[in-house]
Amino acid sequence: MDFPKLQQFVDRIWPDEILPALCEYIAIPCESPAFDPDWDANGHMQRAVELMTGWARQHLREVAGASVEALCLPGRTPLIFIDLPAVGSAGAPVLIYGHLDKQPPMAGWAVGRSAWAPSLEGDRLYGRGGADDGYAMFAAIAAVLGLREQGLTYPRCMILIEASEESSSIDLPAYIEHLAPRLGEPGLIVALDAGCGNYEQLWTTTSLRGQVAGTLSVRVLDDGVHSGDASGIVPSSFRIARRLLSRLEDADSGEVIADFQAEIPPSRRAQAEIAAAALGEGLVESFPFHRDTRAVSKLPAELALNRAWRAQLAITGLDGLPTVAQAAAVMQPFTALKLSLRLPPTLDPVAAGQRLKTLLEADPPYRSEVSFAIDFTSPGWHAPAVSPWLEASLERASQQAFGRSSALIGGGGGIPFLAMLGERFPQVQFVVTGVLGPQSNAHGPNEFLHLPTARRITAVVAQLLHDAGAPRQALTSAAFAA
Repeated sequence: MDFPKLQQFVDRIWPDEILPALCEYIAIPCESPAFDPDWDANGHMQRAVELMTGWARQHLREVAGASVEALCLPGRTPLIFIDLPAVGSAGAPVLIYGHLDKQPPMAGWAVGRSAWAPSLEGDRLYGRGGADDGYAMFAAIAAVLGLREQGLTYPRCMILIEASEESSSIDLPAYIEHLAPRLGEPGLIVALDAGCGNYEQLWTTTSLRGQVAGTLSVRVLDDGVHSGDASGIVPSSFRIARRLLSRLEDADSGEVIADFQAEIPPSRRAQAEIAAAALGEGLVESFPFHRDTRAVSKLPAELALNRAWRAQLAITGLDGLPTVAQAAAVMQPFTALKLSLRLPPTLDPVAAGQRLKTLLEADPPYRSEVSFAIDFTSPGWHAPAVSPWLEASLERASQQAFGRSSALIGGGGGIPFLAMLGERFPQVQFVVTGVLGPQSNAHGPNEFLHLPTARRITAVVAQLLHDAGAPRQALTSAAFAA
C-alpha cells in the first residue's frame, strides 16, 4: 500500500463527496425511538436511510457484486446492510458497524450553531449526529474505495448501520437473527462509534460500561398544597428521593455501593495509567467545567478508571417540580427522577437492575408511595485479547495516519452491539474506535465532528481492511517496521 496516496484519496473524497451528504444528514431530526415514539409517522428516519443508501449506491455502482439494502422488519426501525465481495483475499469477513439514529437536540447551543443546522467552523462540523455516528458509513465506503484506487486486496466487507442504538439497540437483535446466514463468521468487527482521548493518535476502546436506566417516583400527596401549611407535617417528596439515593451512593464522594462494583483487571489498571499519562490534564480539560468547578479526583488514572470501570450514578431528568420562574409557595405532590446507573463492563445488568429496584423500593420512608420502573438495561463489553497481527496493524495504521503510536482506553458509554456480537462470535477480533474526542460533546449541545480525525480514521480503516485480508505470517511488527 502507498499510504500517502491513500491519504490523498481520503482527503479528496471527504470535502468533495462526504461532507455535503453529511451536512444533509445532520439536518434530518431522526431522533431515536426512545425520544421520538412517532418516528415512523414522522418519516425522518426513512429520510436518513434514503440519503445514506442513495449515496452508497452511487459510490459503489462500479464495484462488482456490491449490494446496498434498506431492511425494515415489521414494527422495527430500519437497518442498512451493505455487502462488498472480497477482492483477492480469502480472509475471514470484516463487519463494520455504525448507527444513524440520534439523541434529541438539547438546549444550550452557541449562537450560530444548532442541532439540525450544520455549521462548519474551521476543522469542526457542528450539528447533532455527525460524530455520533453518521460519519461511519461514509468513512467505511471511502476506505474501500481508497483500496480499490490502488488495486489492493481486501476481504469481504459488510457494513451494518442500525437505527435504534440510542435506544439501547432495541431492534438490533431481530436484525442479527435475520441476517445470521449472511453474516457468516466474521474475523474482525470494526465499530466506529467510540471516543478518542485526543486528536493526535489512534485510540482503541478496550471496554465499555453497562447501564441500568429507570425512573424513581416518590408520591406523598394527591394534590399540591400550600407549603406554609404543609411543611413540617407532610414529608417532602424531594427529600425522600434524596434519602433513597443515599442507599445507592455516598452523597459526599459519589461512590456507588459495592453491590454494583466489580474487580478491575490488573491489565486494565495498567492501561489506565498509560492513557492518563498520555492525556495528562487533557482528560479533565476536555470537559466544559464551570469556572472553578473541579473534577472528583486529582489523579488522572483514577478518573480514567472511574469512567471505564466503576459504577457511577447520574440524574438525567426530573419531573414534579415547576421551573424556578414558575415556582409558587406550593409543596409538590410527587418527585420523579430519571436515573442512569453506569455499571462495570463485566457486571450483569439484568441482575443489577433487579437489585436496584429492590434497594430503592424497600421500606419506603413515611410509607410514601415509591416505585422504580426500569426503562432498559444494557450489557457492558470487555474486549478479548488482541491477536498479534491486529496489534501490529493498529500500530502501523496509527503511525501512518497520525505519526504517533496507538493508545488504549476504556470507554464510559455503551454499545450494545458489541456485547451481542461478542457473545455470538467468541473468537472474533474487535477494533472499537471513533472521533468523539475532547469537547466533541456527543448527546449534548455543540456536538461536533473533528474533520481531520475523521479523515485519518477513514485511512486507518482502509489499512485494517487491507491487513485483514493479507496472509498472517506477513503481518508482523518487524515487517511493518521494515
